[in-house]
Amino acid sequence: MRVHPAVWAVAVLLALALALPLLVVAPGNNAPEPLPPGPAPLPSAEPQAAEEPTVSVYLTKTDTVEELPLEQYLVGVLAAEMPAVFQLEALKAQAIAARTYIVQRLASGDRSGVPDGKAVVTDTVSHQAYIAQDELTKEWQRLGKEAELAKLQRAVKETAGVVMTYEGQPITASFFSTSNGYTENSEDYWKNEIPYLRSVESPWDKQISPKYKTTITMPRSEFIGKLGLADGAVPVSAGGDGGASFLKVLSYTQGHRIESVRVGGKKFTGREVREKLGLRSSQFTLHMKDSEIEITTYGNGHGVGMSQYGAEGMAREGYEAKEILAHYYTNISFDKTSNLLSLSGNSKGRIFSTEKVE
Repeated sequence: MRVHPAVWAVAVLLALALALPLLVVAPGNNAPEPLPPGPAPLPSAEPQAAEEPTVSVYLTKTDTVEELPLEQYLVGVLAAEMPAVFQLEALKAQAIAARTYIVQRLASGDRSGVPDGKAVVTDTVSHQAYIAQDELTKEWQRLGKEAELAKLQRAVKETAGVVMTYEGQPITASFFSTSNGYTENSEDYWKNEIPYLRSVESPWDKQISPKYKTTITMPRSEFIGKLGLADGAVPVSAGGDGGASFLKVLSYTQGHRIESVRVGGKKFTGREVREKLGLRSSQFTLHMKDSEIEITTYGNGHGVGMSQYGAEGMAREGYEAKEILAHYYTNISFDKTSNLLSLSGNSKGRIFSTEKVE
């Protein structure tokens, strides 16, 4: 039987339709490769910021502990330690010094001088003076000092995380109000010789600090009692020499302060006389005036580290914060809080007191 050509055409088309799926899925050299997996998600462009350390502060008036972020704590320290009218660069230098001080305490685990170790520091000059956050916010707003507070916050923000180091460790960032024209070597006031706390010139204090020179008078009986002298060791009234015979300076420090002195036949260090009499400085002169002792001091504070009025004088001359600090702390470097507090095995730091500028 003769098959019509149209029938053959239909049969061929049906055969191809049935075979085509087998050709597509059958394995062979020309089989298509599977698609590769998509690329892994990219990491975040900005790494997560390290958690800011906190500081616990023992508030002496209320016998309570305030805990707050380190950078926020520094605003309270600045408010207590340095006048907000100071130049911004001086405030920034103070912020770095204060940050370095507290970072050293945190890194070393030092809680000395705090009642029962309740906190890292107190709010007094035994550590760093500090104004509590509630008082700082309410009182400064009440007094219309929002601009001054904003200036302190700016000084902290613009130095965020910056600390001073020596050989990779945070330094003992001691500071004081006013020099006598020079700072002291650490060993001339304390016992330890610290390589970055060296005597340097600080001529700005005499020019701008109201505390550079101070004269007080003290009753003879009070003077004798505080120094533990015999009653006859100090003349009753000034003689021809103004009563100067009862005082003899034996030696001076490199910082031009009294190292040792003989008063009424008894030998003292300059520091001992300063602390026993409550003087502002260990550079002083004594004279009889009528029946009283007239005492003149030069400078205000222990004299070791950064002079705050010296920092202000440098800032007025155009020095930046790090330049100010490099002048008062010899051969120091700068690092970040996050690097130092992530280190382990830090040795206990030698912490000395700071002193408030008024």
